[in-house]
Amino acid sequence: MTTHSIVRPPPSERSGSDFARLSRKIADAGLMGRRPGYYALRVTVVAGLYVGGWAAVALIGDSWWTLTVAAVLAVVFGQVALLAHDAAHRQVFRRRRASEVSGRIAGAGIGMGYGWWQDKHTRHHANPNHQDLDPDLDPDLLVWSQDQARASTGLPRLIGRWQAFLFFPLLTLEGFNLHVSSVRALADRSLKHRTLDGVLLFAHFAVYLTVLFWLLPLGMAIAFLAVHQCLFGVYLGSLFAPNHKGMPILKGEDRPDFLRRQVLTSRNVRGGRLTDIALGGLNHQIEHHLFPSMPSANLRRARTIVRRHCEDLGVDYAETGLITSYRLALVSLHQAGAPLRGTRTPA
Repeated sequence: MTTHSIVRPPPSERSGSDFARLSRKIADAGLMGRRPGYYALRVTVVAGLYVGGWAAVALIGDSWWTLTVAAVLAVVFGQVALLAHDAAHRQVFRRRRASEVSGRIAGAGIGMGYGWWQDKHTRHHANPNHQDLDPDLDPDLLVWSQDQARASTGLPRLIGRWQAFLFFPLLTLEGFNLHVSSVRALADRSLKHRTLDGVLLFAHFAVYLTVLFWLLPLGMAIAFLAVHQCLFGVYLGSLFAPNHKGMPILKGEDRPDFLRRQVLTSRNVRGGRLTDIALGGLNHQIEHHLFPSMPSANLRRARTIVRRHCEDLGVDYAETGLITSYRLALVSLHQAGAPLRGTRTPA
């Protein structure tokens, strides 16, 4: 009589929640460790481009070629915003104080209120794409669902019917909106360190405007400001639009477990290393939402583990090309505005 042993997976692979098992796989792969060399290089390059861009404005001076520098600095500002994002998630430094100091410095460099943005972004991560709980779905200008469209008034109601066509033109205002929202948030007494944020914010505005109007003639300075801020807004919006727009929207008591809440509401964007640089690693949105403190340089390696884990669980893992992601976002916006056009479109 022969006996056949039953091969079972190690206890670590079959115990705990779906996310706990995935988390152990990620930890075993060493993907939660800091990447000081990577961030030292990235910060050096971005800081060099930031300083070099303003030096170029001073050197070129009274010439319309400075508008080219404005376009370059729009991208550099976007990269600074991505560094502030990574610092806020403690991807750069493990300790809170170092993360806050570096995040505030980066935020000050682009005219963003760090405390306001961190609070808003933390609430987004806790409940991504939840109509009632995600601040990124507030219908302050656009409507994100047909329920919001039916209840809309004012600008959202006016814009909502054709918002898919207006989306990218409206992104030219996103840079200005970032500054205005940062200033408005200073009145919120619940935010910590709002005095410090206010000082840094207005110091940025003062230095930015002084440099522009000191180095350039009035008309050229205004043109520079418009080109720089408008393209900065388009770049910012293009970074975040593919991540959740067009993905399922939760509402009410919709509260899947942590893994499904993050995976099912997020979309990855396929691409190579250039895509990683341009989107700051946010193209691996699923992995980022599951492990916010994972250094962005590790997200690509984590993708293989996360995708296989989701396949084993039968959990949908959304991933498309960049252009397709924008198309899906615009289709979703058009469907959300259907009630305002008096047409019937599936929710």
